[in-house]
Amino acid sequence: MAAAAEQTRSVGYVPRGQFWPFHTREQRWAVIVAHRRAGKTVACIMELLTRALATSKTNARYAYIAPYREQAKTVAWGYLKQYAMSVVRDPERDFRESELSVELINGAKVRLFGADNPNALRGMYLDGVVLDEYADMRPALWGEVIRPCLSDRKGWAVFIGTPRGRNAFFKIYDEATKDPDWYHVSLKASETGLLPPDELADARKTMSENQYEQEYECSFEAAVIGAIYAKELRKAREDGRIRSVPYDPTKLVQTFWDLGRGDSTAIWFYQWIAGEKRFIDYHEDSGPTILHYLSVLKGKGYNYDTMWLPHDARQKRIESDMSVEQIVRSNGFRVEIVPEIGLEPGINAARMLLQVCWFDEKRCLPGLEALNAYRWDFNDRLGEMKATPVHNWASHGADAFRYAGVSAKEEKPPRMKPLKLDTRGVV
Repeated sequence: MAAAAEQTRSVGYVPRGQFWPFHTREQRWAVIVAHRRAGKTVACIMELLTRALATSKTNARYAYIAPYREQAKTVAWGYLKQYAMSVVRDPERDFRESELSVELINGAKVRLFGADNPNALRGMYLDGVVLDEYADMRPALWGEVIRPCLSDRKGWAVFIGTPRGRNAFFKIYDEATKDPDWYHVSLKASETGLLPPDELADARKTMSENQYEQEYECSFEAAVIGAIYAKELRKAREDGRIRSVPYDPTKLVQTFWDLGRGDSTAIWFYQWIAGEKRFIDYHEDSGPTILHYLSVLKGKGYNYDTMWLPHDARQKRIESDMSVEQIVRSNGFRVEIVPEIGLEPGINAARMLLQVCWFDEKRCLPGLEALNAYRWDFNDRLGEMKATPVHNWASHGADAFRYAGVSAKEEKPPRMKPLKLDTRGVV
């Protein structure tokens, strides 16, 4: 750690005093909760760069991950190029704009990624990684994708960001405060002195209390700004409707899909039993063909009723001469298309469903995390909510649930189970 800290001088970086303990820490794991404009992104880009310069490992690889690749490019690429310019052999060769990477004089490479494409990270090894604005990432990204990348090289990880309620980022910070193997720090604007008092006073005047507490005082307790289903989910937990909800083999299962093109496809699994609306399972993945999802459905062993698909399921795909609707029907499933009623009426229908439905707390956990993170976008210039939700990792599960709100109903009469996969017209 000390060797890496010494490298800060060689690249012309002078850490702010609040970040010097971070750069000189001995722990493998770290979490930084910091107010806006504290300098956390610069500090972490420099942490990657200086550790990469100080390493004795061969072909060392380091990664910076933002919620979106374009966000990584906008926020961090300029800093990486600025500070790495003096420690590359040939700037024209060693800076690769297309992959947002730089190869240093010792052969180590630092690369930027977006959490919106987890498949780009699978299968690689990493010696160190920074996850910036982790509160806006899919919670499963760490355990399913990033942590395995660090194992064989015993790489390190840093989580940084601003709170978004008591979500996965809060859980990591809370656990870090109790574990000596973690470095942790919370940098509040009222304590760091990094922003002038008059600027903070002006920000407080123009922001709501929750906004200010979240963005400047690092409050995990402040209500998530614009959370769409927060009240309904809180009531479901208070009512005990998020618990073990077993599959009933005497009843059919309906599914509700949101189809991704280049990103995630999300599926909710639903049963209507004795008047109770039960969500027994959830599945989400990115990249595979429709046949992959049909294999998943058949592998679960449920008896199915209707596959509810969004209206774009009628469009033929480039990789196939069939539409998603046709492929699903050809495999023996009953299909209906979700009625198009508009975003706001659909969200209202989802809220009504959330007031009465039940969720299996384990199998539906990724879907519940998506519903919890789903929020309205915010117009910083006007200081008001936009009429559209933020499009991020949570959108797919939330959209699929909105389709359930519009379409969920009692099962139809039983019909023959689907047989083997029909791969006609599918690449």
